[in-house]
Amino acid sequence: MSNDKKRRPRGSGSIYRQPGSRFWWICYYDANGDAVRESSKSEKITVAQNMLKAKLGEVASGNFVSPKVQRIAVSELFEAVLTDYRNNGKEIRFAEHNWKLHLEPFFGHMRAANVGTDQLSGYIAKRKEEAAANGTINRELALLRRAFTLGYKARPRKVTALLDLSEHMLEENNVRTGFVDEAQYHALAEKVVGQPWLRTMLALGYTYGFRKAELLNMRVGQVDLFSRSIRLNPGETKNGEGRTVTLTEECYQLVAQMMRGRRADEFLLTRENSKPVKDFRVTWAALTESAKMPGLLFHDLRRSAVRNMVRRGVTERVAMRISGHKSRSVFDRYNIVSESDLADAALKVESGAKAELARADEIHSSFIVEQTKDENQQKGNARKPVQ
Repeated sequence: MSNDKKRRPRGSGSIYRQPGSRFWWICYYDANGDAVRESSKSEKITVAQNMLKAKLGEVASGNFVSPKVQRIAVSELFEAVLTDYRNNGKEIRFAEHNWKLHLEPFFGHMRAANVGTDQLSGYIAKRKEEAAANGTINRELALLRRAFTLGYKARPRKVTALLDLSEHMLEENNVRTGFVDEAQYHALAEKVVGQPWLRTMLALGYTYGFRKAELLNMRVGQVDLFSRSIRLNPGETKNGEGRTVTLTEECYQLVAQMMRGRRADEFLLTRENSKPVKDFRVTWAALTESAKMPGLLFHDLRRSAVRNMVRRGVTERVAMRISGHKSRSVFDRYNIVSESDLADAALKVESGAKAELARADEIHSSFIVEQTKDENQQKGNARKPVQ
């Protein structure tokens, strides 16, 4: 009988002694077919066997994280975020700006495996020293979480766990409450001269609450003049879901003007030189200044659309569908109550109270009349002679 050791089945890895080490070592192959060698840090072969079995199971299930992954820096994870933005046609400037200016100087050199509670708390403290608003810090941390999420979903994985921010998200008290009423909207519209794209953006934003990116990326082919509708395709909206809206007469006329002589694959909103509108901050600032509404954001039109739909009788479910809100909490935040709303409510309460008082007076008067009739009838009956 041969004294040779039995070889392990092919693909099941191996256990061996490393020269100069008293520990057992294991060798196996990751999902890419690369050999991985690790020390069991134990002199017991059973420990090495169990470790090898666990590693092979991780490889088979797609949950394996190789030792070299432990050395991956946060900067490498964030590259996946930028790639994801580009591949999905998302506005990348926000992510790039916040990474370069804030996140990279603090996290860029760190190993992803070392990012934990202390590091997150340290970042928050640093940003607060720089007078950053809570909402701003939350958006930056959300970008960092996205980097870890993409790393966790990668195959093979680049991080061992998702980044938990549940204890680090800050309370936001700086939520904007700006909106535009009907008179202000018309004041803005009157100040738009010779810029049909801006007039169209203004109308679509105020009427349907379209996001800026949704409008700037809109193509001619998404408009159906026959059915008087605009279609936002799945995957091209912030929540990833498509939606269709029916055009009002004003929006129909403006959109039809923008479509004249254009191909279906061309951008709907283009400047006079036929170039797509990409950045309109200067134009918007000039418009709001001329309409005596400095500081007004284009996003304030979205809040206005939500508020108008609800107050004009559109059910909240339909309004959320039109505006593209999936979160009820965010929708409620946009459904702003203004001073004029409170004044209207007071008038309704007052008029309702007056109406109820009038009805009470009417009922009381009717009761007095009926009571008087009964008393008179009783007096009449008392005067009649007994037969």
